[in-house]
Amino acid sequence: MHDDSADLLRPPSDKDEEQQATGRTASSYQVLHDFELAKAEGYQQQYGDMYFLRLARLKPAIEKLAIDEWEGKEIAGDVVHKVERVLDVRQGELCWVTGTVYWDMPLKPNILDDISKDHWIAAPPPREKYVSPEGHDKVMLEDDSGRLRLIGERLGLEILVTGCIIAVMGTENANGDFEVIDIKLPDLPTQPERWQLENKKQTERPAGGKVALVSGLEISGDAGDTLALDMLLEWLLGESTGSPIPMDSSQISRLIIAGNSLAASTPLPAREDLHPAAGKKGAASKKYGYDSSAYNPAPTAQFDAFLFTLLPSIPVTLLPGPSDPANVSMPQQPLHPALFPQSRAYAPPPNPDLTSPSQNPKKKKAPTSHTFPLHPATNPIFSTLSGHLALVTGGQATSDIAKYVPSSMYSSPLDLIEHTLRWRLIAPTAPDTLWSYPFRDHEPFVLEEGRCPHLYVVGNQERFGTRIVEGVAGQRVRIVSLPSFRQTGELALVDLEDEDLGVEMIKFSTWQGG
Repeated sequence: MHDDSADLLRPPSDKDEEQQATGRTASSYQVLHDFELAKAEGYQQQYGDMYFLRLARLKPAIEKLAIDEWEGKEIAGDVVHKVERVLDVRQGELCWVTGTVYWDMPLKPNILDDISKDHWIAAPPPREKYVSPEGHDKVMLEDDSGRLRLIGERLGLEILVTGCIIAVMGTENANGDFEVIDIKLPDLPTQPERWQLENKKQTERPAGGKVALVSGLEISGDAGDTLALDMLLEWLLGESTGSPIPMDSSQISRLIIAGNSLAASTPLPAREDLHPAAGKKGAASKKYGYDSSAYNPAPTAQFDAFLFTLLPSIPVTLLPGPSDPANVSMPQQPLHPALFPQSRAYAPPPNPDLTSPSQNPKKKKAPTSHTFPLHPATNPIFSTLSGHLALVTGGQATSDIAKYVPSSMYSSPLDLIEHTLRWRLIAPTAPDTLWSYPFRDHEPFVLEEGRCPHLYVVGNQERFGTRIVEGVAGQRVRIVSLPSFRQTGELALVDLEDEDLGVEMIKFSTWQGG
């Protein structure tokens, strides 16, 4: 048993003992720019282009699977054949067709709720589920020709949400509804080999050690934040007592914070409510600085101090989340360095000439090495960690998917995360119920060929979990569901030297008495 007293304060030794410094394991880290937006892009275009682009990109892959499985198959004397468009389906014919799923759900948000948020009017509280308990929900299949209602017991066995692309096989009944017999999903895209995306020689490939994953720090500036953050900080820096802990901390090559670093704020009250005399003639108004009655600087200041202490020792990748001060629409762009007056010295300088893949979708930007300790990243983000392709998100898409699915159809967020891989769509419900930028030239949420990650991390979920998802072509993806650190005190460690990217959960807790 280890004696912790040996690590506490003690008088200096009489012997001249040479102290050996513990170095931190190095890793290779490169950034892919799939989700960066150019500053010149706007919101004038319509959202319908996203659905057409999505269907065009995924239709060939899913039709290949459907042809191999269904084409020429005979059921009860009828031969299955392909139909090109949804409205070409004929009553009584056994056929299959590809299209986009749409759920008609009365409990889904409407545009009036969005308008109320824009004007900071008190909107109805968000619903935990869009599923109607009375069974009023309807599922449709649509393409550029029209919509077709889907029915059948097979639908109750498959997790489907608005925006995913599927192929269905069945027949149209006398009521004009399509009775589904079987369903096909696109399944996982091709997966690159390790180190394939990094142009490094064998001698330049570091092992990588471990990467620490955390989400939901939810720093509010209150005294209640201090103890848990200090425990996390000391452990990451190797300052905790007990010899096994510093040794493990030295193997951590990077910390990834997957959103919700700051606690959710409340809408600002109206100016008239703060200063009743503000609207009167001659009323004084604050010209410089900020009004302490409307803005609390404590959360960002505390988070800045947290990062400033960490960055000299360990590099940090910082994603925005739903409660962070970033744009709401997906993909969220990096948090502005001005939020961190101390830590921004460790971040790269702003790039005024930023271009987006949406300006030239046929030419993706090559991965670039990131040598600065602080990386304010997009949400989601593709990157390479010691040769492994990693996809990290803040969790908004998975949380929104959960609202479409009855709780009885999945046991944990991992089931929903796995389905985003099977659909090849990391945010299928955007832009219907998840705010999104209206892309017109490409759909960044589609997992293209060669973009199947080795590591897929989703933050801000209800509980921790991990599993390996396997594809039909031998793909293996380690998926990780991260809970809120503030609520659970849990952090995940991923071993980059392990072929299966083994995950270890570390829990920080304090004695509550008893």
